[in-house]
Amino acid sequence: MKKLESIENKIVPIAFFGILVTIWEFVVAKGFIEKYILPSPKDIFITFLEILPNIRVHIFTTIYEAFFGFIIAIIFSLILAVLMDNIKILKKAIYPLLIVSQTIPIVALAPLFVIWFGFGKLPKIIVVVLVCFFPIVISLLDGLDSVDEDTINLLKSMGAGKIQIFKYAKFPASMVNFFSGIKVAATYSIMGAVIGEWLGGSEGLGVYMMRVKHSYALDKVFAVILIIVILSMSLFKIISILQNLIMPWQNDLNKRR
Repeated sequence: MKKLESIENKIVPIAFFGILVTIWEFVVAKGFIEKYILPSPKDIFITFLEILPNIRVHIFTTIYEAFFGFIIAIIFSLILAVLMDNIKILKKAIYPLLIVSQTIPIVALAPLFVIWFGFGKLPKIIVVVLVCFFPIVISLLDGLDSVDEDTINLLKSMGAGKIQIFKYAKFPASMVNFFSGIKVAATYSIMGAVIGEWLGGSEGLGVYMMRVKHSYALDKVFAVILIIVILSMSLFKIISILQNLIMPWQNDLNKRR
């Protein structure tokens, strides 16, 4: 029964997506929408295969920026979340600022980073860090706060210090939230790199996208979007695999449900 539910959960979204693509192809093929306004899925896929060998430099540049920004965001989030969890006044001071920071459009900050740090990879990496940082640190803080007080009191009664409580109780209990935040941030990382590239640079998918957009090559624009989706979903899948390797017990619990 559970296997049937698992198969159904996979088939339903695939079938629905297939129906949408079929309708899209039909509408464009029959001329209801002109191809120069909305390319057909077939044309987009053909263009995707044609441009893929020629834009490897742009793909690798975006992956480089997204990867390093993502890793820096994880490290920074871990440090800040631990400090905020242990120093309550620090949490009261910084937490509202974290919320407010998310109301500032990243496209408004990105040009400033270009002015301050130039047109290299650094401004793009900073944009990725800003985009990925918030979901990770908030998820981790929620996980650290969710630890049962009785467990903490038990460890304290046994003479455990803050480091031991964090090591044996708080961090293991927050792993699910931590990986949830990382998964969300992973999908944002590629997008953050592309946004940074839109506003200046010589390489990257965002730069290439702006070039083909200005030449009205919408099939290439959609092909780049397809590449971005593939990269984002691949990174999401890698994080899921790492979660299953690090937390095999969680995978067993999901199977039992």
